[in-house]
Amino acid sequence: MTTETLFTKIINREIPADIVYEDEQALAFRDIHPQAPFHVLIIPKKPIATINDISADDAPLVGHLYLVAKQLAAEHGFAESGYRVVMNCNQDGGQSVYHIHLHMLAGVTMGWPPFANHQPKQL
Repeated sequence: MTTETLFTKIINREIPADIVYEDEQALAFRDIHPQAPFHVLIIPKKPIATINDISADDAPLVGHLYLVAKQLAAEHGFAESGYRVVMNCNQDGGQSVYHIHLHMLAGVTMGWPPFANHQPKQL
């Protein structure tokens, strides 16, 4: 059972988004709460809730999302200077929309770890 998400509504053009890329398999649009000068979300058009729901058959699709990131980095001038691509999984991983998506961030020097001032919870 697939639940319609905010991203499904963007794919179906039911709500607006600042789209920067689209093909048959994927869509990329600017994040409404950017965490870097360039922050886009790259989503598959196929609804997959979390990383845990990716099947072996989805491997080419997930790989395609990274190829879109590579293309966007080149087109927007970040390929050489660098950028970050991350996918969150479930609540503790920071996922808030349950439709897998890559966050692509660029235009600022990033450090590691990303949350240096955050105390991790004990496992």
